[in-house]
Amino acid sequence: MIRREGKRPKKGGERGSSERERERSGSRSGLTMRPRPIGRNPHELYYLRMQRMREKTDKMEESKAMRKLRVCVATCNRADYSKLAPIMFGIKANPDEFELEVVVLGSHLIDDYGNTFRMIEQDDFDIGSKLHTIVRGEDEAAMVESVGLALVKLPDVLHRLRPDVLVVHGDRFDALALATAAALMNIRILHLEGGEVSGTIDDSIRHAISKLAHYHACCTRTAEQHLIAMCEDHTRILLAGCPSYDKLLAAHHRDDYMDIIRNWLGDNVKEDNYIVALQHPVTTDIKNSIKIYELMLDALISFNKRTLVLFPNIDAGSKEMVRVMRKKGVEQHPNFRAVKHVPFEQFIQLVCHAGAMIGNSSCGVREAGAFGTPVINLGSRQTGRETGENVLHVRDADTQNKIYHALELQFGKRYPCSKIYGDGNAVPRILKFLQTIDLDEPLQKTFCFPPVKEWDISQDIDHILETQSALAVDLGGTNLRVAIVSMRGKIVKKYTQTNPKTYEARIELILKMCTEAVFDAVHLNCRILGVGVSTGGRVNPQEGVILHSTKLIQEWSSIDIRTPISDALHLPIWVDNDGNCAALAEKKFGHGKGVENFVTIITGTGIGGGIIQHNELIHGSTFCAAELGHIMVSLDGPECMCGSRGCIEAYASGMALQKEAKRLHDEELLEVEGMVDLKKAESISAIHLINAARLGNRKAEAVLRTAGMALGVGIVNILHMVNPSLVILSGVLAAHYQAPVQQVIDQRALTSAQGIQVLTSDLEEPALLGAASMVLDYTTRRIY
Repeated sequence: MIRREGKRPKKGGERGSSERERERSGSRSGLTMRPRPIGRNPHELYYLRMQRMREKTDKMEESKAMRKLRVCVATCNRADYSKLAPIMFGIKANPDEFELEVVVLGSHLIDDYGNTFRMIEQDDFDIGSKLHTIVRGEDEAAMVESVGLALVKLPDVLHRLRPDVLVVHGDRFDALALATAAALMNIRILHLEGGEVSGTIDDSIRHAISKLAHYHACCTRTAEQHLIAMCEDHTRILLAGCPSYDKLLAAHHRDDYMDIIRNWLGDNVKEDNYIVALQHPVTTDIKNSIKIYELMLDALISFNKRTLVLFPNIDAGSKEMVRVMRKKGVEQHPNFRAVKHVPFEQFIQLVCHAGAMIGNSSCGVREAGAFGTPVINLGSRQTGRETGENVLHVRDADTQNKIYHALELQFGKRYPCSKIYGDGNAVPRILKFLQTIDLDEPLQKTFCFPPVKEWDISQDIDHILETQSALAVDLGGTNLRVAIVSMRGKIVKKYTQTNPKTYEARIELILKMCTEAVFDAVHLNCRILGVGVSTGGRVNPQEGVILHSTKLIQEWSSIDIRTPISDALHLPIWVDNDGNCAALAEKKFGHGKGVENFVTIITGTGIGGGIIQHNELIHGSTFCAAELGHIMVSLDGPECMCGSRGCIEAYASGMALQKEAKRLHDEELLEVEGMVDLKKAESISAIHLINAARLGNRKAEAVLRTAGMALGVGIVNILHMVNPSLVILSGVLAAHYQAPVQQVIDQRALTSAQGIQVLTSDLEEPALLGAASMVLDYTTRRIY
C-alpha cells in the first residue's frame, strides 16, 4: 500500500467531485494514491513537509503559552470563605492568566447556618456547582456520612469542570473529601494553611490533606518547617501568610465602624465596651466542650457586658451547644445578640473594636492579633497554635470563676498588633506561585527525606534566602538611633539622628526612621519580626510605657511609646530600660550567653545595669530593679541627680568625672605636661581627666581611684545580695574600671564571692543589640 502525502481530504460536503472520483477509483484498484505535483522534486517536497511541521509545532507552543490556568476554588463554610475570597478576587482580576471555577458545598447551603452561599453570590462570583453534602445529625456518624456523600457527588463535578488546580483550605472534613476526590482523579491540589497545629481531630485532617496536596501555601515559618518535617518538597511550599490578613490590614480602619457595631449590638453600645463570643465543639471531647460552653455563657451573663454570640459550626456536638444557649435564654437576654452569620467585612470591624473576644475559634488566635484585640482562648481546640501576646489561654476552663477572672484581666486592654500570620501581601504571592505551576511536570508526588532546614534558612516568595531580623531603637540623651539587626546579632544597617527636644518631634522622627528602615529591609532581604525600643529611665515593659525619664531626655515621662509605633508599622513592639537591654544583649550575644545568673553594669554618662537571675531579667514590683547607679556607698557623699547623696553614679559616672575634671581645671590642677592645651578644648570632659591620670596627674589619679572604689563597693553589695556568677562591665568607662573593681572584690567581698569574675563587654552596641534581643527571643505564648 502506498502512503498518501499532502493535505488531508476535506470533511463531508466540502469534498469536491474530483476528490470523490479519485477515492472511488482508488478503492476499485485497491490503492490510495495522489499524483505528484508537477514541477516539484522529492527534495523540495521534503523541505515543504519539514516547514509545515515546524509551523505546526510553533502554533502548539504558542497555544500552550496563551492557555489560561483553570483554577477551581472549593469553599465549605463561612470561615474558609473568608480565607478563600481574597484569592478568588485576585484570580478574577487576572482574566488573561486564570479561569476561575467555584464549587460550594457543606454548611454554606444549610438554612440553620445562614445559607452563606448567598454572600458568595453577593460578591459577584458565578457558582459552578452547589453540592448538598451535609447529613444532618451533628454527631460523629453524621460527619462520616457527610464525607461519604461528598465523595459520591464530587467526581461528576470535577470531571465536568476539569480544573488544572483545585484550591482547598484548612482542616474541615468537607475539605478532606475534596482533596481525596481530586487526588484520585489526578487533579493538582493547592492546600492553604497546612503545617499548623491546633490540638484536635482537625490536626489529623489537616495533615492528611497536606499529604494529598501537591502544593502548599502556609502562613508561618513554623508551619513551613512542619511541612518540611513531614517530607513535603520545600520547592512546592510557599510561605505566603494568611490571605484574610490582606483584607484585615487594608480594611479594618473603616470610617463607618460605629454604624456596623450599632447595627449588630444596638445604639447604646460604645467602642471597646462589648464582647464577641464564638465557641465551637471539640469533636474528640464533645462532653467537655459543651460544659465549657455552658460555663462561658454563665461567666458572660455575670460579666454583664453587651455580647455578640455567633452560633457554633456544624461539627459533632453543635446541636447540643445550641440547646444549652437556648436553655439559658441567651437569644432573649437583653445583653446578648445571637446570630448565625456576620459578613466577614463587618465581622472584621466587630472584632477590631471589641473590648474582648472569647471562645475557641481560630479567628481569636489568628485574625484578632492583627488588631491587638484581647482574646480569652478556652479549652484545647487551639492548643499548639502560634499566638500573639493578646491571647490569654484558659486551658482547663473548669469553673465559671476562672473564665470570669480571665474576662476581668483582658477586657478593655489593647495589645501590639501581631503579624505572625501575615503581612497583608499573601494573595499576590499565591497568584505568582500559581503562575509557576508547570502542568507538564509529572503529577505523581515525590516525598523528600532530608533533615529539616536550619532555623535561619527558609524560602520566601522568590525562593531566595531571607534573614529573620529585628528593628532596634535606642533613645539616648544625645542621639536617636535605629538599626536592622539580624538573628545572629549583625547590625545590617544603622541610622542616626540628633534626638529632638520635644515629644512631638521625637515621635515623628522615630516613626520616620523606622518606616525608612522597614522599607530598606525589603531590599536588604530582611524579614522584620518586630521592634525593640531601649530608652533611659523607668519603664513598664508590660504596657510599653515610659514612666519616668532621665533628665537627659526631656518631655519623656508617662509616655506610651508602644501604641504609635505599633499603629504605624503593624508590628509587635517591646520596650525596656537601656540597662536591662544591655543585660539582654550580653545574654544573647555576649559574655552572658549560657550563664544562668549574671549582672551587667553600664558605665557611661550615668550608671545603670540589668540583673539576669535564673535566665530571666529582673524588673521588680515597680520596675526599678537594677537601678544599680543609685546604690548608696556613702552617707555623706556628693549629691546625685536623683536627689540623694553618696550614690555610685555621683562618684563613677561620666557626668561625675566630668564635674571633677572641670573643678580641677578651674583650679588649674588638671593640665600636665604632654596633654593637649586645654584652653583650645571646646569643653572639659571625663576623657581629659583620664588622660591626665595616665600622664601622672596625682589629683586626677585620686579622683579615678575614688570612683573605682565607689563602683567596686557597690558591686560587692550586689554580689552579696544576688550572688551572680559573673559581672560584666559595659560602656565607655568599662576598661578603666575593670582592674580597680576586681581589686575591691578581692579585698572586701566575702570569701565565697571573691572568685566571681569581672569582664568588660565585647559588644559595641549593647543598647541596640539588647533592644533587638527582646524581639528575637521573646516568647509570645501566655498560659493562664
